[in-house]
This record gives sequence, C-alpha cells and structure tokens, in this order.
Amino acid sequence: MPLTLIDGRPEGWSIRRIGVIGPGIVGMPMAAMLAHARICEGSDTPARVTVIQRASPTSGWKVDSINAGKSPIGGVEPDLDRIVAESVAAGVLDASHDISTLADADVVLVCVQTDKKGFGPDYGPLFDALEGLAAALAKRPAGNVPLVVFESTLAPSSMATLVRDLFARHGLVDGRDILLGNSPNRVMPGRLVERVRDSDKIVAGLHPATPELIRRLYARIVTRGILQPTNSLTGEMVKTLENAYRDVRIAYAAEVVRWCDDHEVDFFALRDRVNARLAQTDAASDNPTAVPTGGLLVPTVGVGGHCLPKDGILLWWRRLESGHDGRNSLILRARKINDASPMTTVHMAERAFGELDRRKVTLLGTAYRFDSEDTRNSPTLTLARLLIDRGAKVTLTDPYVKRGDQNLLRTGLDPFFQPDLAKALAGAEVIIACTGHRVYADDVPGILAAAGPLLKGFVDGCNLTRREAVESHGVGYTGIGRGRKAPGEGLVDEVLGGFHAVERGVAREVADLADFYNARYAENDFQRIAFADVQRIAGTCTTGCAIVDPLPPDPFPGFEDVRSTLVDCAFGDGPNP
Repeated sequence: MPLTLIDGRPEGWSIRRIGVIGPGIVGMPMAAMLAHARICEGSDTPARVTVIQRASPTSGWKVDSINAGKSPIGGVEPDLDRIVAESVAAGVLDASHDISTLADADVVLVCVQTDKKGFGPDYGPLFDALEGLAAALAKRPAGNVPLVVFESTLAPSSMATLVRDLFARHGLVDGRDILLGNSPNRVMPGRLVERVRDSDKIVAGLHPATPELIRRLYARIVTRGILQPTNSLTGEMVKTLENAYRDVRIAYAAEVVRWCDDHEVDFFALRDRVNARLAQTDAASDNPTAVPTGGLLVPTVGVGGHCLPKDGILLWWRRLESGHDGRNSLILRARKINDASPMTTVHMAERAFGELDRRKVTLLGTAYRFDSEDTRNSPTLTLARLLIDRGAKVTLTDPYVKRGDQNLLRTGLDPFFQPDLAKALAGAEVIIACTGHRVYADDVPGILAAAGPLLKGFVDGCNLTRREAVESHGVGYTGIGRGRKAPGEGLVDEVLGGFHAVERGVAREVADLADFYNARYAENDFQRIAFADVQRIAGTCTTGCAIVDPLPPDPFPGFEDVRSTLVDCAFGDGPNP
C-alpha cells in the first residue's frame, strides 16, 4: 500500500520506484547502491531505481551510458562501475531524460548541484528540476505521500521557505501530500561508494516523521555508518558548517605556511608537532593521496571542488541578507585567504626560478583533487589564467580530465589542455605540481625526464614529492611548506595558540548563527537548532569537524609574530571581508 499520513503519523509503505535526479558524484553512487541493495519495502519485488538526467549538451550522454551499464563518473572509483553494471543487468536500475516518469515514485532523491551567486545561493538548476518534479508528483496515485529527500547542499532555512513553498504552489503540502526531507551528502571523489557505505549520515526533515522514514531506507546502504536523525534546519546548518570549517582550517594553515615559506621553516614538521599536541594527527604530511583530517590541514595551490568555496557563503546567506556585515567572520575571511593561494604560488615560482614570461610552464594536474576528474572550482584553472596573463606559455594536463571538460570550456582553457603527459611535459622550463594524483607521485623521475633538458624548476604545490627526489636529477626545487629549518618550540606554541583562538572564534560564530536562525525560521520546538546537536553531528564528519564550546579565546604569547587575520578576527580585530 502507498505511504499515507493518519493524524500526522505514517502508515504503510510500499517502495516500488525510487527516482534519483542528477547522476553526478552524489546521485550516481546513491542510485547504484539503492538499486544494488534490492530494497523490498512492502513488496516482494525489489524497488526499481530510475535516474533522471536532463538532456543537456554537456551531460545528456549520461542516460545512454547508465542504460548501457556504465557509470558516467570518471577517475578512480572503486566498486562503482561494478555496482552499476550489475544493477542494470538485473533490471533494477535505468535512466531517462523524462522527469514525468517519476509521477508514481514513492521516493525521490534530489541530487542536483547547487552553487552560490555573490553572497547568496544560486538555485537555478535545482529549482528547474523541482518544478518538473512537482508537476509530475501532482499526478501521483491517489492517496500516495511521496518522500522527497534532498541530497543537495542547501543554505539554512531553504527547506522551510523556498523548497516548501515551491511544492505548495503545486498543491503539495508538506506533512499532508508530501514529506520533504534532507540528507546532505558526505561523499568524496575517489571514494564515493566507500563514503556512502561507511560514513555517518544526517537524516532530517520538516515533519517529525520524515527522518525515521529516510533512516529506514538508507539503513539498507549505510551499513557501517550511523544515521543521525534531526530537523531540516539543523541538517542544513551542519552540512554547510562542515565545509565552512574545513575552509577556515585550510585558510589558517595557508597563513601559517606563507610565514614558514618566507622564513624557510619546514611547515610539515610544524604541522605534525601542532597536530600531535592537538591529538588530531593524520598521514597527510607524508602521503599526497591521504585525506588530511588533522587540526592543521595541508595548504596547496588553492581550494577547489564544489563545496568548500561556496558553503560558508550559504551558511551566512540569511544573516548577511538581514543586514549584518560579517566584519569579524572567520568563515567569510577564510574565503579571501584561500582565493589568494594561486597567486601566492605564482610568486613562489618566480622567486625561485625567475619571471615566467615567454617560458613554457606545465601544470601537472587539472582536477581539484587527487585521482579524480572533477575540475569544479579547481585552483589549477585560476593558476593557469594568472600565468597566461603574465605571458607564460601554459600547458595543463591530467590523466583523468578529458578535452572538452565543461570547466575548461567555461574558462577558455581547453586550447591549453594536453591530455598526453609526454607532450604536455616536452620542452617545459618550469613544472608546477597542482594535483597529487598517485600516478604522478609514483613516477617523479619519469616526469622530470620527459620534460627534457630545458627544465629548470619544479614547484611542488600539492605535497607531491620531496626536495631530494627532484634535485638529484639536477632540477631546482621549491615547494609550499618545504623550508629547510626545523620549527622551534616557541613557534609550535604560537601556532597552537592561534589554532585554539580560531576554533573558539568559529564556535562563537556558529552559536550566533544558530540563535539567528532559531529566531527567524524555527517554527516549533522540533525545528530548533541546538548547539550541542550541531557539535555532536558535525563531530561525526570523517574529515574532521570538531566544534569546541563557544568560549572567548585565551590570550597567548607571540613568538615569531606569525600574522594571522583569522586570529585577529577571533579576537574581534579582523577586517571587513
């Protein structure tokens, strides 16, 4: 029988069709794993999963790919290709351009990319998809109450205002005709299946019944993680906070590493000592393909990907909209610090190897993340443009990115892209390592040899290798954080004190934002944000999101005068972002 609501309580549930809108790095693993799980809820027949992809020039091909049993996700993705192939062969997974086929869906996952526009969200593609979905669900079977789950990242308050209102305009009232929930993803390119299966996951909703229904469904695929039930407002806040706080920690590391590079101090030795004192160690100082999870993260040529560059803006959107200027926001300040990293890399290269005008510079790695094809907001693209503007002869290369990549086209860099590594390296005078793909880390000698006798310098912008591995081949080396001097105890104390000031500053910022959202958007006790819940759920993030109590920062003595605008913000002395 279809799901119905009796006195606000769900009764009966038969899942015959699951729709997944958007077969990207979120939607494709979710669709494949739900199909592969052979979910039988209220029926002996496994639910069929239908993936919807609009017929766009850049992504419309994904429908044919999926129906042929092939995952449209490139890069190195363990298990995903197999799961897609087996599910399509078993007749439990298919794809279509036609969103009206979801009229009889019992569950729909919305996995459409969201973005920012200025200091607010850009929901254009998302709302286009939702208009089609709402029109389809308005023709649902009589009495059925479909469950719609947003895997997309949403700014806090979006579910209770924009999303709910959109469906209501189509006659679909939450808690009566439809149940609207959100379960923002925690996936990571290169580990999509692993992350869905192993990570804790938020399950949230506007109606109190919704989180439990999502939990019942997702328990079939989140088999090693814990499902964390909460309300939509808390879910939105935790999701955007996780990425915003990671952005802040990268920015603090970037400020520290810039000081270290100016003073020839080994940042990675400093990082390991600080993280040991924090009891937040990881393997990322020595392994370019280890995900940094420690307190002090690993700064590179810049921050890319879809989430980190925008989620802090989404977290702050309504607060800024209300007229608050965010003068001392660590989250907003972090964006400016991280956006400056590509230019800092240019300056590092020119200090070491001279002006780059008219010289061939090869950028090793175009994707923003190792072993991935994902070029969204890749700092390599920004770096390339800066170098071209300085007159350098730039070539970008990557083993996983294809010619015609939409972000290469959007930035006008497709003519500068050469997928053949040997051709990209031939005649290079300077190499800048931007992405720590394993294939690069495993063959640094081959990379240096392929460049030929004109190669003068290697800039390690992603912790790819060590100085001796390059200089032993007669090539000059410089790298982000690769100074030769060991950090002293006083420097460790100062950086640790700065980190504690920053983490307390972020906690106070989060508490203030929670109070604001509760006052403006929490309609009842169920929808209120509790700071302790934010701490608890954010703390389950696998890449580290330990939010401390919102206390004032403790003063700490300076040692080498490591200037940090984030520390200034934490003490209330920061500039306007």
